[in-house]
Amino acid sequence: MKKLLILIVAGALYFHYYPNEKLNNWLFEQKQTVLGYFSDATDTKVRLKSDKIYQDLAKDFGQFNSQEKAFVAEMTSSREKVKTFNEQYCKTKKQTPKLHRDNLVKVCYTISKYSNLL
Repeated sequence: MKKLLILIVAGALYFHYYPNEKLNNWLFEQKQTVLGYFSDATDTKVRLKSDKIYQDLAKDFGQFNSQEKAFVAEMTSSREKVKTFNEQYCKTKKQTPKLHRDNLVKVCYTISKYSNLL
């Protein structure tokens, strides 16, 4: 057991001071695979229906024009689209030409209420 521990420490020190790009890429891929398995195994399957965001925004649709309403309807058609929109515009604070600035703030605020369920 002691020899195994020494071997592990020696290997860790060697790879720390003499990194190998191919080995590091392989280890990163293996780590991502294992994390994916753990994520799938511990997933609670609690998800947000994307139309919930649309329903919450419906009360503010008086301030949206018809193109913005159509864009919001299309954007909330799936969780993946909502997640992509959140990452592209809400988290980065970028403007989108399809929504007015004030309406974008409302959409991002509504998405942020449910972001942990995406």
